[in-house]
Amino acid sequence: MEKLTRPEDNRYKAITQDICVTVTPFFLDEQSNPEKSHFVWAYEVEILNQGTSTIQLRERTWLITNERGDHEHVHGPGVVGEQPILNPGDLFRYTSGCPLNTASGFMSGSYTMTTETGERFDVEIPAFALDMPGARGRIN
Repeated sequence: MEKLTRPEDNRYKAITQDICVTVTPFFLDEQSNPEKSHFVWAYEVEILNQGTSTIQLRERTWLITNERGDHEHVHGPGVVGEQPILNPGDLFRYTSGCPLNTASGFMSGSYTMTTETGERFDVEIPAFALDMPGARGRIN
């Protein structure tokens, strides 16, 4: 079983147009190898439709930054192979992961959603820290 390190106050939340996105990152100790500069995190995302319209998640865009300030952009359709439809009150939850070559960093991004009428809008994914337990984060 994978060991997850999860500080209790490690939840990040953003609300855009009645869509609430909450992210909880976890350091994956057993998949990481600090001696080889390989650090791995999982993160759980909850997307809650607090609005009155049905929406669909179409695309994701991530900006991943390590502690040296190196950036990686990730863009693609849906999340974890899905483009979920969320009716009013629906919650969609998924888990994904991110490797870094430094002991800390952060991620931020957005989801592109569509309404039933085809209107597109972006929903903020809150910036969240990726810090190995016991490591001093060095990003300003």
